[in-house]
Amino acid sequence: MEPRNATPHLILASASPRRRELLQRIGVVFVVIPSDTSEAAQPGELAQEYALRVASEKAQDVAQRHPGIWVLGADTIVEIDGEVLGKPRDAADGQRMLSKLSGRTHRVMTAFALLDGDSRVRMRQVVTSRVTFKPLSAAQIGEYLATGEPFDKAGAYAVQGVGASLVERVEGSYTNIVGLPMAEVQAALRAVGLLNHQEAHKE
Repeated sequence: MEPRNATPHLILASASPRRRELLQRIGVVFVVIPSDTSEAAQPGELAQEYALRVASEKAQDVAQRHPGIWVLGADTIVEIDGEVLGKPRDAADGQRMLSKLSGRTHRVMTAFALLDGDSRVRMRQVVTSRVTFKPLSAAQIGEYLATGEPFDKAGAYAVQGVGASLVERVEGSYTNIVGLPMAEVQAALRAVGLLNHQEAHKE
């Protein structure tokens, strides 16, 4: 929850509770206004280009409706063998994704776009982490699907939830896999002065 009398410095253009929790940790004052932008991939679009485009479009969508305030948009994707794994459509799709990830290393990319009050892009970046899964049996996959956790997660798993039991190794930013690469996001917010006020109170 944001302080009741605080003026928000930033809009998070995402309904993700995980991104909200990560931003709350660094003390920036923000409000959540999700974007309705389509997350459909375009033909021939590379994974990194797709993530950057969707993050930027989410931010632009919200910025145009709320001029005069900074907006942060983000998009997280899972990629393996050139295929982008989005949120599973159903249990069968989740089974397919987790079977493909089983015993293998895949890439998790989170792109973010930071727009100023005039809807100009001030920072746009994509960060990649690598995740290696343990070999999974059909029974293990079925048990995980039965928890319901995979169905609103890219790649059909949550590294910060029950899905942690599926993971053998993480290389790179852990928060990137959760939904925001916090070292990079914090540096971007500090560079444009959105963290200065909070930091002054800490000194």
